[in-house]
Amino acid sequence: MKEEEYIDNCLFSIRQFFDGLIINPKMKKLFPLIAFLLLNITSFSQINFPRISPSCTLKQTIGLTDIIVEYSRPAVRSRKIMGELVPYGRIWRVGANESTKFSISDSCKINGHKVPAGTYALYAIPQKDEWTIIIHKITDHWGDGRTNYNPEEDQLRFTVIPEPLKDFQEAFTIEFNHFSHDAADMEWRWENTLIRFRIEVDTDAKVMAEIYRQIKENPTADTYYQSARYLQEEEKMPDQALVWLEKAHELAGDKYYIHRVWALVLAQKEEYKEAIIHARKSMEIADSLGKDEFVRMNQKSIEAWKEK
Repeated sequence: MKEEEYIDNCLFSIRQFFDGLIINPKMKKLFPLIAFLLLNITSFSQINFPRISPSCTLKQTIGLTDIIVEYSRPAVRSRKIMGELVPYGRIWRVGANESTKFSISDSCKINGHKVPAGTYALYAIPQKDEWTIIIHKITDHWGDGRTNYNPEEDQLRFTVIPEPLKDFQEAFTIEFNHFSHDAADMEWRWENTLIRFRIEVDTDAKVMAEIYRQIKENPTADTYYQSARYLQEEEKMPDQALVWLEKAHELAGDKYYIHRVWALVLAQKEEYKEAIIHARKSMEIADSLGKDEFVRMNQKSIEAWKEK
């Protein structure tokens, strides 16, 4: 029984007891104080046991979008999991104890389907060869919700193919892998089974809006450099990146990191002779400052670009 349910039941029982007594009305005014004392006395008798399936909170950022997963982690403990403890053809809470909660700070796409920002419950209907994944709007069900679960309150359903795990997984685990600035895979691992699906967020739109705002309101050398670097990393808009790198250079002068990004953008445009010029300048400045890592990176790039 949940702690909140326990306290509600105690209060109800105490009030029933007082209502059944024929006592001075003034005494009934003491009900709140007596109830408080009785509840505290009762609480001393409760033992705080650890959960056999411990709670876990996973916080992950994809691009600029924050994701929180709250779930419990049951263990195999020498049992057969898929098809037995987790029956095929029946809804599963994706973990243990309360329903698993999935919160996302921005709208996203899950397995290609649009999902608004918010908090959802994660459920699944496992089958041997195919799983149905359920993103559910109601988050306060205990477990799989039983008769309170209503499929009409699903936000989304889609199917995935289970994959075999190379290494045995004792405790049920949710994690994220295969990152980019705008996507990652959510993975569920237990026993010998891997379930995964793609979560995509529109990081680029948020970043570009912030870039243009900063350039308009705070056009510093660092603003131009960081903006150009983002475009270079995303391999987009190279001509605009070069404009911003020139602005950064005008405001900050020769910096090894500015020339490094400048070289990389020119290489993306296949302008390798000019790229080598900036790489050498970056290497020269980095060497004078003891930035060995940038010296090595530029040397490696120059060698590669000479062959092109």
